Amino acid sequence: MQFPESWLREFCDPQLSSAELAETLTMGGFEVEERRPVAPPFAKVVVGEIKEAEQHPNADRLRVCQVDAGQGALLNIVCGAPNARVGIKVPVALVGAELPPGEDGKPFLIQLGKLRGVESQGMLCSARELKLSEDHGGLLELAADAPIGTDVREVLKLDDSLLTLKLTPNLAHGLSVHGIARELAALTGAPLKTPEIAPVAAALEVKLPVKVEAPELCGRFSGRVVRGVDTKVATPAWMVDRLARCGQRSVSPLVDISNYVMFEYGQPSHIFDLDKIHGGLSVRWGRPGEQLKLLNGNTVTVDEKVGVIADDREVESLAGIMGGDATAVSDDTRNIYVEAAFWWPESIQGRSRRFNFSTDAGHRFERGVDPSRTVAIIERITQLVVDICGGEAGPIDDQTLRLPKAKPVSMRVARAARVIGMPLTQAQCADALRRLALPVAEGDGTLIVTPPPHRFDLLIEEDLIEEVARLIGYNNLPTTPPLAPITARVRAEAQRGNAAVRHRLAALGYQETINFSFVEAHWEQDLAGNENPIKLLNPIASQMSVMRSSLIGSLLQVLKFNLDRKAPRARVFELGRVFLRDDSVVTTDSTVKGIHQPMRVAGLAWGDADEARWEGKAQRTDFFDVKGDVEALLAPRVASFEPVQHPALHPGRAARLLLDGRAIGVVGELHPRWRQKWDFAHAPVLFELELDAVTARPVPVAQPVPKHQAVERDIAVVVAEAVTHDALMQAIRAASDARLLREISLFDIYRPTVGRDGAVASGGLAQGEKSMAVRLSFNSDAATLTDEQVEAAVRAIIEQLGARLGARMRA
Repeated sequence: MQFPESWLREFCDPQLSSAELAETLTMGGFEVEERRPVAPPFAKVVVGEIKEAEQHPNADRLRVCQVDAGQGALLNIVCGAPNARVGIKVPVALVGAELPPGEDGKPFLIQLGKLRGVESQGMLCSARELKLSEDHGGLLELAADAPIGTDVREVLKLDDSLLTLKLTPNLAHGLSVHGIARELAALTGAPLKTPEIAPVAAALEVKLPVKVEAPELCGRFSGRVVRGVDTKVATPAWMVDRLARCGQRSVSPLVDISNYVMFEYGQPSHIFDLDKIHGGLSVRWGRPGEQLKLLNGNTVTVDEKVGVIADDREVESLAGIMGGDATAVSDDTRNIYVEAAFWWPESIQGRSRRFNFSTDAGHRFERGVDPSRTVAIIERITQLVVDICGGEAGPIDDQTLRLPKAKPVSMRVARAARVIGMPLTQAQCADALRRLALPVAEGDGTLIVTPPPHRFDLLIEEDLIEEVARLIGYNNLPTTPPLAPITARVRAEAQRGNAAVRHRLAALGYQETINFSFVEAHWEQDLAGNENPIKLLNPIASQMSVMRSSLIGSLLQVLKFNLDRKAPRARVFELGRVFLRDDSVVTTDSTVKGIHQPMRVAGLAWGDADEARWEGKAQRTDFFDVKGDVEALLAPRVASFEPVQHPALHPGRAARLLLDGRAIGVVGELHPRWRQKWDFAHAPVLFELELDAVTARPVPVAQPVPKHQAVERDIAVVVAEAVTHDALMQAIRAASDARLLREISLFDIYRPTVGRDGAVASGGLAQGEKSMAVRLSFNSDAATLTDEQVEAAVRAIIEQLGARLGARMRA
């Protein structure tokens, strides 16, 4: 909200400088975001009147003017402005004047000179040359009663400041100059001047029929007919100037009056052209399919959730937001209907955003407007209309249907002292609240306040504590250092930090991404098989309506974003939180009832496994590349892998990871269905792991270097094609003594091959069989192993393989 400081001081003028006033408001909770002068500095610019204006003898577009600037003699000034004419009063920059800097950043100094051979003793100025506005179509014409020779800064009140306040949504009572003045009076103790609004006597007996059909939409509706107005008169310069300094351009006298009163008292209003209203008005909810052309030119379609003001034929206004074009006032308007109402904030909230625009009226009504002042606002508007446009007013029609009920709020003085952090007495608290003109009833250690109609923000005890704190002054709160001992948290040696995980993944060639925890609902169903995701009550966007239970969708979105921008390859990861339903979770300082929020780490690889190199074509990233990255991330812990069915992954190219028998995540290739849906040229490979399993690591234990030489044996066994590597390894370990068998490694797999002529090179294998060659390494800490010990161990392994897997030694 922006307004001139001089207007504020008309209501409350504390003995403070401009900077001190801004600081007082800021420390009182009304942050002054910007304070700047109305006009840049300039000097020796006075009011002058053009007495003569003749054509320049040597230039078609210049005039030679004789100007009375109060200097004792007329000044000869050459001017090229199209509106330079006899009788107008304009700013005159005298010789020696210094005007605001131009585009080069240097001040413009007025000197005695000649233009096309004619001496010019100064300069007649436009608003743009004084940096008052961008208007450079002609000279700035001043009021006819402006005293000649007076400094222009004094006449136009340019030694003023513009204050821009950044108000939080709970400060609806501060959305007017009078509202800010009321707070300033409370903060400083300076008197608040509230001009009495004298009622305008009714000269007519005309009322417009109005029916309020929805009390839950409109709690109070006030209106008045005014006939015989002249809308072709000019808005007074003082009003145009004040509106401009509030950031509002002048439109027409009636519109300017309505806007002026809104900035003055915070109550939006609307003025209808009475002759364009068909019958009476009804205040109701919209009906599906009804349309309205607004004052901004947009045509909107309303429904039963949007409040409207309609006549007997059509909708004429969006309730509390914007009027319609059909009943807008114009230069031909002669009779008007002035409306001021109380619209329930819940009925206005979100409606402007629905139609993709916002208005000053909607901004105020959705936060709450004082319902007790509608009649006074009608009187103020009528007073200004009659003074500026003339006319005769009818009686005020005031309908009160349902107003907010003020609920008393209790505040404990002891709790206020504890929350604020300083000792307080009941008298101090009561005085602070009474300075805000709040009705206070005192009890034993408690204060009970009944909020006035303009305070929609006083609902709970903490609201009153905040009022006490800001009236006492945040800068007056004592500074108390913490007394609690500060103990550094030492991470257990058996756990590494999240930063170490990030660094490890970066070393493996992955780049970190950070994504929203809000995702699209269909991601949860497609990629996580989650039919009942946690939904947001008020999502920031329609495509971000649920909380994610997996990081996979976020990484696929990142990949899609990069591929759309022609990225040749991508390797990305994310450490983030997921959200799962769990009835066992209770609410604590860090948890929410029914929602489990574990941390996970996920990664994605797409494209070539390595950057392009000169020696040959790079290989595309496959399952085993990413599986190796996962093993490197978990090292020195060794995970086992087993096939898994996962909704996001390829059914034959996905595995579940197990550490010490606990499932900690999955790794695999994206399912072909989703690869096609996301329009990927080939499938990315992904992994998603529980972060606590990744950060856990065994504490290293020193072991002696083997004193004896190891003994190796190679065996090749024939097994069925269905036998897996993991099954073979488990069978070997089950048959051997872990103290002797130190290492097992598969080094060859042989399958029968079919030649071009159809001949089968079986190598002694039947169809459906394969040969798996394994190297076994034996050692002992006690003594060198003998051949008999090794052969006995090998025989035991072969017998176990035959019994468990049906294996036989290959000939």
